[in-house]
Amino acid sequence: MNRFSLYWILQILGWGFFAFVNIFFAELSRGLSPVQIWAFVVLSAFYLISTHFLRFIVKSYGWFKLEIPQLLLQALIALLALSLINTIAQVFINIAFGTLNPEEDFKFLVIFANLFLSFLFYAIWFLSYFLFHFLDNYNTSLKYEAKINEIRLNHLKSQLNPHFIFNALNSVRALVDEDPAKAKSAITRVSNILRFSLMMDKKQVIEFNDEMNTVKDYLALESIRFEERLQVSYIIEDEAYSYKIPPMMLQTIVENAIKHGISNLLKGGIIEIKCREGVDDDLYIQVKNSGRLLSQPSLQPKGEGGHGLSNTQQRLKLIYGDKGTLRIFNSGTQYVITEIKIPKNRVNLE
Repeated sequence: MNRFSLYWILQILGWGFFAFVNIFFAELSRGLSPVQIWAFVVLSAFYLISTHFLRFIVKSYGWFKLEIPQLLLQALIALLALSLINTIAQVFINIAFGTLNPEEDFKFLVIFANLFLSFLFYAIWFLSYFLFHFLDNYNTSLKYEAKINEIRLNHLKSQLNPHFIFNALNSVRALVDEDPAKAKSAITRVSNILRFSLMMDKKQVIEFNDEMNTVKDYLALESIRFEERLQVSYIIEDEAYSYKIPPMMLQTIVENAIKHGISNLLKGGIIEIKCREGVDDDLYIQVKNSGRLLSQPSLQPKGEGGHGLSNTQQRLKLIYGDKGTLRIFNSGTQYVITEIKIPKNRVNLE
């Protein structure tokens, strides 16, 4: 249902209910003739038409783009003017249907009461319309923001795939001549990872176990290349498997540890993946690698690339807001730890 149709449905139902309530209580108090009932129906129709005219003025002159003080002033003037017109219209409606009682209807208190009630009804309508407009625009803004974030996430994920493929193919190329059997095994690993990447391309988060299987394939692939220079260990609590994490995120961190840590050491080193549930019910993933940070790496996007840590930081921000964090630090003099915090069941874009 579009907004225009919804508007007219609410208009007809609202002022129809107004007519019904007036007729119901007037019937209870003094009884009504058919002519008097039609007078109430015409009055409700006048409210419907006049409020629709007010809506036309609001939309035509862009009232909701005004500053609040100016909006309130113009609304007050418009409501007072409509209330006065409505009070006069009630007199003409009563004359037309022969229900006018000059001795009662022209008393100051009666006129003032009609004016006040008209202003009250118009004010309620205007506040309702303003609230509807605000909530509708707010909902549209949220949908727009979510769509933009989804586009950004897809862009960030699309950066990872060719980046990873390039590194993986380089690893396989180094094995083709020296060890064809290992090269064949490596190609199988690459195939597994690419299949996973294609299957998970449109998902914002996946099961932790699925991501871990990809990471294990990746590290098995790298173990073929580094041989005894790479030692891998896993310390994973059972609770970690109940979480969902962004696809290729842990794999990207492990790849970063290999590229900037292990590959720069003549004797190689270790990769230790530790996953635990914190006391705050969030998942903490630590990737520990041999090496040392000489300076704190930037987590901000780098031009159009945005790979590695900056990519991970952006994805965490888009999916979890301030609840997901990434930090990297030295552990002693021989190791570097990259830690990701994943909130449980707090995904913004699913």
